[in-house]
Amino acid sequence: MEKKSVSVTLNDVTKRFKNIKGKEDVIAVKGADFVVEGGELVTLLGPSGCGKTTTLRMIAGFELPTKGSIHIGEEDVTFLPPNKRDTATMFQSYGLFPHMSVHDNVAYGLKLRKVEHKEINRRVQEALDLVGLGTYGDRAPGKLSGGQQQRVALARSLIVAPAVLLLDEPLSNLDALLREQMRVEIRRIQKSLSITAVYVTHDRVEAMSLSDRVIVMKDGVIRQIGSPDLIYEEPNSRFVAGFVGKAAFLPVTVTGIQGTGYTCRLLEKDVPVATSAFQAKEGEKGVLMARPESLRVVEKGQGYIDGRVKMNVYLGNSLESFIQTPFGELLVQIDDPHSKRVFPEGEEVSIDFSPDRVRLLAESEE
Repeated sequence: MEKKSVSVTLNDVTKRFKNIKGKEDVIAVKGADFVVEGGELVTLLGPSGCGKTTTLRMIAGFELPTKGSIHIGEEDVTFLPPNKRDTATMFQSYGLFPHMSVHDNVAYGLKLRKVEHKEINRRVQEALDLVGLGTYGDRAPGKLSGGQQQRVALARSLIVAPAVLLLDEPLSNLDALLREQMRVEIRRIQKSLSITAVYVTHDRVEAMSLSDRVIVMKDGVIRQIGSPDLIYEEPNSRFVAGFVGKAAFLPVTVTGIQGTGYTCRLLEKDVPVATSAFQAKEGEKGVLMARPESLRVVEKGQGYIDGRVKMNVYLGNSLESFIQTPFGELLVQIDDPHSKRVFPEGEEVSIDFSPDRVRLLAESEE
């Protein structure tokens, strides 16, 4: 299958929907500005209504931007129709033709392009082999499982050798186990073909496990762009921190500044903090962001926050301990609990953490 590797560039793209009932216009996307490098898989992540699908539809040509430009490679495709763009889109629904065999479903795009019969058969077999369905060509889609039908849809998108593969929440109709399997398959195939891909999801696990980079959106605005580990470890706001993973937010006051680090007052104790999302001033209020796995449960009085174990939830390779504190219920994740001390429910304890595992964020929710 032909390999292509081109970039996708959005320059200050805005999409405004006119409200025909006399109300204010809806700005679905505002000033989107980013580049998806050739061969990269970038995920648009955010809650419903954040503008991620509208952004994808503008790249595909199903929506036209109100402002800005879109380039695929060196070509300006801003106002080109979908069939004039070298893209293929994989939607939430499989969209398979029930009266056609798997082979004919996959071959459909090539037939529209009037590719010769022999070449169609070769490329269909190649595409089915790629998604692990090499012997399923004669079957009807209705005889396949959900995961298999999604593989057929993926093969149909890939067979036209698009420069850019666009995926709009393609796994939302699958159960948890199939979603996990298909995530691995999509990533494997995308990497093997070196194809440029833009993936839309509201599922943070999908975004973190699939992506080279993640674009987090809210209210039509891009809030942060970065690799999955950077987005997770160094969020720039409470919204991003809370959306990409579980987090505790502890109110503090900055009491000192040392180089790039800070000292913060948490309850009655001073806490050294190694990283911050903003240039804080002495006396300014903020919040410490701490992930559950960065917290430790220790003897009462030995940590920064005292509390009581409210509930322990055993998950096999980890245990979640819910601690009632002055800040409400905080979650502590204990990895490999068989090798650690687990405090029983009802016991008074303290929560501790390392300065390099917490991050100072602005007090604002944004």
